[in-house]
Amino acid sequence: MKIVITGSLGNISRPLITELVKKEHLVTVISSNPERQQEIEALGATAAIGTMENVDFLSDAFQQADVVYCMITNDSKLFFDPHFDLEEYYSQIGNNYKRAIEVSGVKRVIYLSTNGAHTNVGNGNLRIHYNVENILRQLPNNVSITFIRAGGFYHHLLSFIPAIKTKEIMESNYGGNDVVLWVSPLDIAASIAEEIEAASKGRNIRYVVSDELSGNDVAGILGESIGKPDLKWELISDEQVLDGMIKIGMNPDIAKGFMEMFSSIHTGELYVEYYRNRPVLGKNKVKDFAAQFAKAYNK
Repeated sequence: MKIVITGSLGNISRPLITELVKKEHLVTVISSNPERQQEIEALGATAAIGTMENVDFLSDAFQQADVVYCMITNDSKLFFDPHFDLEEYYSQIGNNYKRAIEVSGVKRVIYLSTNGAHTNVGNGNLRIHYNVENILRQLPNNVSITFIRAGGFYHHLLSFIPAIKTKEIMESNYGGNDVVLWVSPLDIAASIAEEIEAASKGRNIRYVVSDELSGNDVAGILGESIGKPDLKWELISDEQVLDGMIKIGMNPDIAKGFMEMFSSIHTGELYVEYYRNRPVLGKNKVKDFAAQFAKAYNK
């Protein structure tokens, strides 16, 4: 098959590209960075250099594709831009994908969404994926779409390193004894590859999670990896979390969105739909990620 992959050579796209090329699919990889072209071609894929903001570029890149894998990325530095509208940005890119799919005639789409995208109420920043899912649902019925609703990425745990070093704890308005859903990019890549070859029809939702662990269980695993076996994950208030993010310069609207998202994990509201559609867990566990966490901690 001719397959177009967005996300350049990120944590999901790189293993996905490798798997698809190994199975002799014709893979085109979209990247905004010209310096990635040589590396993409070394993996056996074709590079298409351009941006998600350019609908004409996307339309050309999608031409004659059997399947398109769409994901949306943004520079996290933009979270500290007081003028950056996260919701508007995701909707803009979602509409660009929709238009490019219509113009190119693509009939199969896989979109990387998130757990919690079933609603736009009470899930904070995750409503951006609810919006994009609904934009893509406006495509004609003969376009098959699979929404990959993933758990929280393991690499988000790296954000706790400063607090561990200064306070010797992990802390947020979720965690402690709360069960949290985590996912490895390797398991996401494997799920996308399966969906591509499954040739699913219609509109489908696939939840992808690698581990279901309490915050304290995660703290114990990560603490063991850095020589702090008594590490705990403590709960603090919504107000403390929001105030902390604003104090380091985060856009207040985005900070509020993160606080609401984390709070919905603590209450369990975020995971209601997941447990109704609980999948088989992926192979890559928090214990497997611990070595990467320790390397970052000790850097």
